[in-house]
Amino acid sequence: MDEMFEVRELGLLPYQEAWDIQKEIHSAIVAGESAPTLLLVEHPPVITFGKGGGRQNLLYSESTLAARGFELYDVERGGNVTYHGPGQLVGYPLFPVGRRVLRFLRTLEGAMISVLCKLGINATGSPGYAGVWVGTEKVVAIGVAVRRDVSLHGFALNVATNLQHFETIVPCGIPDRGVTSLTKLLRRSVTIEEICPLVIEAMHAAFKKPSTDLKKEIS
Repeated sequence: MDEMFEVRELGLLPYQEAWDIQKEIHSAIVAGESAPTLLLVEHPPVITFGKGGGRQNLLYSESTLAARGFELYDVERGGNVTYHGPGQLVGYPLFPVGRRVLRFLRTLEGAMISVLCKLGINATGSPGYAGVWVGTEKVVAIGVAVRRDVSLHGFALNVATNLQHFETIVPCGIPDRGVTSLTKLLRRSVTIEEICPLVIEAMHAAFKKPSTDLKKEIS
C-alpha cells in the first residue's frame, strides 16, 4: 500500500471512548479487516496505571482525585502511572509489530525526537526509561502493549499540558526526574493544531517500511 497506516484525529475524547475505539480497530487489524491506524486524541484529565501498577505513586487519594475531576483506569500497556489531559497530544499507533517490541519502541522515540528537532529542541531517548527527554525532564511518555502481534496504546506528547496536574502523581514512578512541555520549552504558546501535522509526518517517515515486514524478519 502507498501509505503504511491510516490516521484518525479524534479531537477531545473521554479516555474510555478512545480505549474502546482502540480495541475495536485492534481486533479488526488482527482479523485482517482494517489497515494499521494511528489515532490522535486529547483526553480530559485522566490517570492510568500500566502493568507496573503505580497506585503507590499517587500523591492524593483516589477519592480526592475523583472529586477534582480525574478519572482513573488500569490498562494493559507497559509501564507505571501516567497522566493525560487537555493540551497533550496522545497517539495510539495500532500497528502489526510481531515480536519486535523494542524496535517498535525505539522507532516511536525516534519519530518524537524528530518532531522536537524540527522545533529546535534537542531531545533524547533514555536506555533506562521509555520516552523522550530534554535534560532530566520528560516531554513524551511512551507505553505500549502488544496483543496478537498488534500494538495498543502509544505515546503522549506534552504540547500545552497543565504541568501542575502531574503534581498529583510521581510520573512513571520516577521520583528524581520531572516533566516539561513544548510550550514551556519554546517559551511561547504551542497548539495541538500546530503539532499534529509534524507528528503525522514524522510517524510516516519513521514507519515508512510496512510493519508487516517486521514480522517477516523473524520468520
